[in-house]
Amino acid sequence: MQIPGHIDPVTTGTVPLRGGNRIDLVGLTRDGIRAALEEAGLDTKAAKLRSKQIWHWMYHRGVTDFDAMTDIAKTMRPWLTDRFIVGRPTVVTAQVSTDGTRKWLLAAADGQEYEMVFIPDADRGTLCVSSQVGCTLNCRFCHTGTMRLVRNLSAGEIVGQVLLARDALGEWPKGTMASTADVDDEDDDAGHYTADGRMLTNIVMMGMGEPLYNFEEVKGALKIVMDGDGLALSKRRITLSTSGVVPMMARAGEEIGVNLAVSLHAVNKEIRDEIVPLNRKYGIEELLAACAAYPGANNARRITFEYVMLKDKNDSDDDARELVRLIKQYKLPAKVNLIPFNPWPGAIYECSSPERVRAFSNIIFKNGISAPIRTPRGRDIMAACGQLKSAATKPSRAELDRIAEEKQVALG
Repeated sequence: MQIPGHIDPVTTGTVPLRGGNRIDLVGLTRDGIRAALEEAGLDTKAAKLRSKQIWHWMYHRGVTDFDAMTDIAKTMRPWLTDRFIVGRPTVVTAQVSTDGTRKWLLAAADGQEYEMVFIPDADRGTLCVSSQVGCTLNCRFCHTGTMRLVRNLSAGEIVGQVLLARDALGEWPKGTMASTADVDDEDDDAGHYTADGRMLTNIVMMGMGEPLYNFEEVKGALKIVMDGDGLALSKRRITLSTSGVVPMMARAGEEIGVNLAVSLHAVNKEIRDEIVPLNRKYGIEELLAACAAYPGANNARRITFEYVMLKDKNDSDDDARELVRLIKQYKLPAKVNLIPFNPWPGAIYECSSPERVRAFSNIIFKNGISAPIRTPRGRDIMAACGQLKSAATKPSRAELDRIAEEKQVALG
């Protein structure tokens, strides 16, 4: 069944992520591109030069056609085209919400589907990027949690989401930036380059999946996104969200160095065990201790605690006061994002009333901790926080068992 929403005019399905026998260069490191060129027959010096040029065109200019890479000799371009591609995910569906939020359902070369969301605001544009097809965590409030985990996304599939978003937003720099040292005489448009402003200013690894369960690929992708000679997005504008995979949190801080967001959602074991089952493995105390030790966290780079507001479940004044106590006990430089629950078909929870959310927020603010209430975005196209789920996905065994259990409870 088609989810309602305006259809984004972005071209769909024209470039597969993998090019048959050709190698997709998206997601490879510089050394990886150079090695692929050498393996295809270029000598070391030529491979080094061409890899640098291709990197620039792929990540700084958004070019997917080797013929458009004007500082690469014309005789070289067909050779590259025969052996390599600069791929994009296939767009299955692209929708635009009434509030401007955009959601894409993407397909990989193997047919697996995943989603990404772009949220425009007056002062920023945030891309919510997926790291897995499905999810293994089964968080009870989250629609994605009702999916089975199919597989991790590759670094190329993760970076591909960012590239595709910039394609759709039309914000790649215009003109060319060819050097006269390596351009054919007939290419006379070198040097007419202008850098336009960006709509996509922030990235959150907060789409489908748990990023820290796909650490190496997420790390590789974000290194490309942060590279100063490519997409050049500052680590201060990138946030990695985890449900609390404690053993990987320190590595994320040390090896990636981006901002940290933690899906907390409850302040005691019983409720968090229910809402975020990972809590049974890594409890609240262990999680908060890992937050306190997160490299680079300070008052200028606070840890964000995500807290979904569930009616009569985690939204009492006592819950708010306990949240304040925990943050102060662990001396955490933190802010709390209060998220009104975004309903989805079959959800067993209700959203707290606006008055209750406001009262909860006020208690936290009065104790000197920022607690903004997040405005739900993209609800009409199922793009809001916790709503992502491939429309083509069959119910998982966990989802079927949950539905059966809840029906049994309802029948008494």
